[in-house]
Amino acid sequence: MQKYSGGGSWSKVRLKRRCRIVASVAARIAEDGATWTRLCESAQRVDPVETITAELLPLCSALKFVGDKGPGLLRTRRLGASGRPAWLWGVRSEVRRDPHGTVLVLGTWNYPLLLAGVQIAQALAAGNAVKFKPAVGCEAISERVVDTFHRAGVPEQQLRLLDSSTEAATGAIDAGVDLIVLTGSAGTGRKVLSRAADKITPAIMELSGCDAVVIMPGADLDRASGAIAFGLTLNSGATCIGPRRLVVETNSADALVAKLREQLENESPVQIHPAARAGVGQAIEQALANGAVDCLGQFSSERLQEEGMMAPLLLDGVKSDDPIASADLFAPVLSVIRVDEIEHAAGIVNDCPYRLAASVFGPRREAADLAGRLHVGSIAINDLIVPTADPRVPFGGRGNSGFGVTRGAEGLLAMTVPVVTAVRCGGLMPHLMPRRMSDAQSLLGLLQLLHARSFSRRWSGLRQLMAAGRSGDGDESQRQDAA
Repeated sequence: MQKYSGGGSWSKVRLKRRCRIVASVAARIAEDGATWTRLCESAQRVDPVETITAELLPLCSALKFVGDKGPGLLRTRRLGASGRPAWLWGVRSEVRRDPHGTVLVLGTWNYPLLLAGVQIAQALAAGNAVKFKPAVGCEAISERVVDTFHRAGVPEQQLRLLDSSTEAATGAIDAGVDLIVLTGSAGTGRKVLSRAADKITPAIMELSGCDAVVIMPGADLDRASGAIAFGLTLNSGATCIGPRRLVVETNSADALVAKLREQLENESPVQIHPAARAGVGQAIEQALANGAVDCLGQFSSERLQEEGMMAPLLLDGVKSDDPIASADLFAPVLSVIRVDEIEHAAGIVNDCPYRLAASVFGPRREAADLAGRLHVGSIAINDLIVPTADPRVPFGGRGNSGFGVTRGAEGLLAMTVPVVTAVRCGGLMPHLMPRRMSDAQSLLGLLQLLHARSFSRRWSGLRQLMAAGRSGDGDESQRQDAA
């Protein structure tokens, strides 16, 4: 595809073409997948299969979604007579989706391709300019992302790569942007919001998680234990929606813990990101001091601090109010919380300050009922993590896990500002007519006619409206006689 070089701004490029340019990046990724996979390697990402399934495939699907659905979602929506209130007779409105202007994307180190890639793509498709500040250590893959969008046809001035320093982010915020999109820790989110407050810059915050897995009576424990082990070890435990708390009834807990021990006891130690080590070590030491049990017997505080290495950790005997049960840890740590009745699970999940996602394993109907009472951003039933990769669904959290969403239709629309234009057609403008003594009676009758619950009350409203009309005619005759 030829690079856009028109005389107008990127936001004026025809919407369908803009979305097509952005979507074409998927083909460029697919045609050189091995290079993209290699550039995503890190101390935490050592398995190429994880990169392909957790970054490349979801990103390409999201790009295709932008190309297929973006034009329809972003087009101007025109509102005709259908559904228009009767008292707005003659008004025709439309809702236009304007770009914010300049979007600052603050990338993360744990999924440097998927998360930033989708956010950049949606911002560009909506017509914004983008400044992209990558995480430290992700410079190479981030440069590749930006260069690929440029080669696909996005003008260089429309997408700029900043350096990975903190100063680059703070400088961009201070200079002025129109929207900030951050994927990072809750601590970083507080700092960014504090910096943005002076200019009242809107933001989308995709922040830390401390996600729960709830095991209901009747759950398939083999499936549950396999899924938990997968989520716990994915990306060396550095996944914001990885399982951190396991809520299970006491009479099922021993069997499930035994299955998890079997799943995890042969897992190799993984490298913990330097930024996470101190917090992880302190939280584990405190939990052990409070009576938690290391079920696998493999944790070494010295090795974690000196080498940055630790094996998956299964902590039994954790209470729901223990600090580790509400800690945002980027490490393969799972706390087992035993309850007498699974009905207590909703309160445990909802009382945690971090509410990014949750998983429920059990019979479908009962699991769906519990899911409906969980105050989190995303819920998976009889699975975890993987369903969130659907390009059609939004992603975001609640509480200290942030606000706003990225991805899906809602994420794409969040990259725009709705602008309403209303046009008055015809000469009927009741609000400009001289006030009459009967106006209040007329409007109360109209209110009852339109919105009362029963036919008899609506009929009463119509009669009141008609009576007010006759009274108004009398008022008008008296005014004419006086004149």
